[in-house]
Amino acid sequence: MEILWSVLIGYALGCISPSAIISKLKRRNLRQEGTGNLGATNVTMVFGKGWGVFVMLFDIAKGAAAYLICDLAFRDAILHAGLIAGLCAMLGHVFPFYLGFKGGKGLATFGGVALAYNPLLFLILIVSCMVIMLIVNYSYVFPYVGASLFCIGASLWSLDIYVFLLTLPMAALIIYKHFGNLKKARSAEDITVRDYIKKHIFGKKSEKAE
Repeated sequence: MEILWSVLIGYALGCISPSAIISKLKRRNLRQEGTGNLGATNVTMVFGKGWGVFVMLFDIAKGAAAYLICDLAFRDAILHAGLIAGLCAMLGHVFPFYLGFKGGKGLATFGGVALAYNPLLFLILIVSCMVIMLIVNYSYVFPYVGASLFCIGASLWSLDIYVFLLTLPMAALIIYKHFGNLKKARSAEDITVRDYIKKHIFGKKSEKAE
């Protein structure tokens, strides 16, 4: 029963989509604007930095909450209840039932799970990914490096085969969902990281986004 509850709690939390809610409130369709994705990056591009930060923090929080709630509630019965819930939160974010199983890419939710699992490892991942991404100058680097390093790092940190078996599908899901970013980068169609930062982080929000 603890496994089932971990699955249900994780998926239910993951299905909460702040970007879809904001899109409804503003009567705009994020799937037809910007990157076409229900994530913080596209929300920033379409609605501005404030909304983008809110969505990112919300998605991180739901991944962390899924892990912590189930880890605290079921850890005595199932050692890895938190990771099970975290994986299901990612699945809920990427495949929400009420949006036709078409959600976001899961990176922020994945980050929340990593943060709750091991804050020090999360910090190492963030710094490493940011540095490498800024050097390569393409966004696909962040999820690819972060997902791979988390799976490897968490497994080596714990020396637990079950940690590897639960973090591997997390990493695979992130890599799969960001494959389009890699294809765009290889064909020079994707906006570079430094250009995105200049335009959407330090630049002014367009009037259309108001």
